[in-house]
Amino acid sequence: MAFNYDQYLRLEKMPTLWCWGCGDGVILKAFIRAVDKMGWSKDDVCVVSGIGCSGRFSSYVDFNTIHTTHGRTVAFATGVKLANPDKHVICVGGDGDALAIGGNHTIHGCRRNIDINFIVINNFIYGLTNSQTSPTTPQGMWTVSQKAGNIDPTFDACKLAIAAGATFVAREKVNDPRKLEKVFVEGFKHRGFSFFDILSNCHINLGRKNKMQSAMENLDWIDAITVSKKKYDEMSEDERLNLLPTGILKQDTAAREYCDMYEDIKAVQQGKRKVLTQDDFEKKI
Repeated sequence: MAFNYDQYLRLEKMPTLWCWGCGDGVILKAFIRAVDKMGWSKDDVCVVSGIGCSGRFSSYVDFNTIHTTHGRTVAFATGVKLANPDKHVICVGGDGDALAIGGNHTIHGCRRNIDINFIVINNFIYGLTNSQTSPTTPQGMWTVSQKAGNIDPTFDACKLAIAAGATFVAREKVNDPRKLEKVFVEGFKHRGFSFFDILSNCHINLGRKNKMQSAMENLDWIDAITVSKKKYDEMSEDERLNLLPTGILKQDTAAREYCDMYEDIKAVQQGKRKVLTQDDFEKKI
């Protein structure tokens, strides 16, 4: 029996405004299947998105949704989660939204380990605003803002998330939608900040201007620059050059979650318990 996506979509918004062949639709469907597997009520889910192609994500799903300003998804989501710690909060941002103007908020969401799921749709370009260089654009690629070739070093989003303290970090690609669904489920189960770097194609504003004329050529390129974490771990440093590992890259279940610590602080302020000790911050709940 075919899966019923309609129950999770705002059908009056269909068809989407995404370009034909865009990977955002693949991510949307994998996300819906993962939510369905979690058994969450739609009333208990809040999807927060920013600006860019990924920003339209919240317009298409039939959950509680917030369409925020550029780069502020994690900041808005933090407020939603602290006010509603029993709800499931998912952020969706692009590589520019999450790592450039929103990079600061991403870092602090990671270090707080607040129970938010952050899906970064990484298509290596500012797609909606017509091809400017983003933090993940590979060096040498043509962009409208660096027409002689991008000279900026390429940003590794997962390394940033791990270094900043996110307790669940994963990378997948739209080429493998079932793997994408599985990694969403694992991240959604995790209590703490879950960071997903999802590699997607933008064959219109990245591919066609860099000798990838179709969606399939763009997807083939993504395949060529990725390798499973298991294989990556077995490679030498030279073999790893210019490759990105996929799969679950970090999963720490010992660190305390931010909302739990926030409740402890409230209890102290209300006189219900004594001042917290270092043990309170280190213990696992």
